[in-house]
Amino acid sequence: MSVHKPRLQPNTFPLKDLNQKNIAAGLVAGIFIITGPSALILEASSSGNFTIDQTILWVLSVYVMGGLFGIILPLYYRIPIVGGHTLTGIAFLATMTTQFTFHELIGAYIFSGMIMLLVGLSGFFSKLINLVPKEIISAMLAGMITKYMVTFIQSVNQLFIVGISALVTFFLFSVWKTKIPPLIAAIVTGSIVLILTYPLNTESSWSSGFLLPQLQAPDFNLVSFLSISIPLSLLILSNDAAVAIGALQQNQYKTPVNRIVSFGGGFSIFTSFLGGHSANIAGMATAICADEAAGPKEKRYMGAVVSGLLLFGFGSFAWKLVPLIHTLPSEFISIIVGFSLLGVFGNSLQQGFANPSLKLSAAFAFMIAMSDITLLNISAPVWSLLVGAIIARYVENNSAKKSEKIGKKTA
Repeated sequence: MSVHKPRLQPNTFPLKDLNQKNIAAGLVAGIFIITGPSALILEASSSGNFTIDQTILWVLSVYVMGGLFGIILPLYYRIPIVGGHTLTGIAFLATMTTQFTFHELIGAYIFSGMIMLLVGLSGFFSKLINLVPKEIISAMLAGMITKYMVTFIQSVNQLFIVGISALVTFFLFSVWKTKIPPLIAAIVTGSIVLILTYPLNTESSWSSGFLLPQLQAPDFNLVSFLSISIPLSLLILSNDAAVAIGALQQNQYKTPVNRIVSFGGGFSIFTSFLGGHSANIAGMATAICADEAAGPKEKRYMGAVVSGLLLFGFGSFAWKLVPLIHTLPSEFISIIVGFSLLGVFGNSLQQGFANPSLKLSAAFAFMIAMSDITLLNISAPVWSLLVGAIIARYVENNSAKKSEKIGKKTA
């Protein structure tokens, strides 16, 4: 695949490419990466009985390194490559932290990063992506996002006053066409109403003093490699890299697939030595910043930079900020996520089912992605792309060819 060459010129000032739309997209993407995942890290840490310092190092490393990933790569390639860490990977780790020590997990994280690095260097991932029609990629994205949208509606119902206030604000600002993006207006309104109507427990027992990054000693063993390293790397490649690269290609970006995966592996290895599980391209957050709602195509990369700066700042002050995130109700986080992905969801549905000749393959890609199945430790997005591509190539393509032959004979 051709690699997108960086367009940075000596007299080019990236700050000039900032605008309200890419700033809004970057802020929303950053909030998306910060809220839910940080709460999951606390849950996983609690399950493993980690110390407060170990938990802070975990949060600090993934957000600082993920932020740097999301600052350096978009500035170099001038495409919206959003940095972060794997949400599904943390959900998986939350079930495994009781079985391994903190240092055994670090050893497993290092091997996981090495697997991603080798996959990127081998070029395997770009070959897989190149075989998939863009409609299948869009259908896969829509399927992945559907569960967030269903939770969004449920959360609006559960946190009714907050959700309805935010929803009405979103529609009003969409109609009024003001300079304030509807997304930001909705989130700000929801936050204000939440503070006024919902009793937040600000007295958290989870707190610590300032902590600098510290190198951690890994403990390597075969059991942690088989149980953690392989599944974690597959989750990152399928739920993050595949989704993010799909979103970039859906929006017509020439994407350096192999380099993105390789950089993710390298950054993850370094992050592991600091106590974190990964630092890689973020799937849904990249979809947010790559979408047309983020402004002119050639300037959307600055949304990724804004997100990276937000993550870097959050990681730097994790010892103070994580307890505040922990006080937010899960329904409010789901409402933020829903608003963040609303535009991406609509665009993905439209593009995924735009081609009548690929409706069967798109439907299967959508359903498999939405099912969230895992088979042979490979997650739904990869199976969605694989099955969709096979149906498109060997079922619908053959049917189209047969129809053409019959039409020619009839003529």
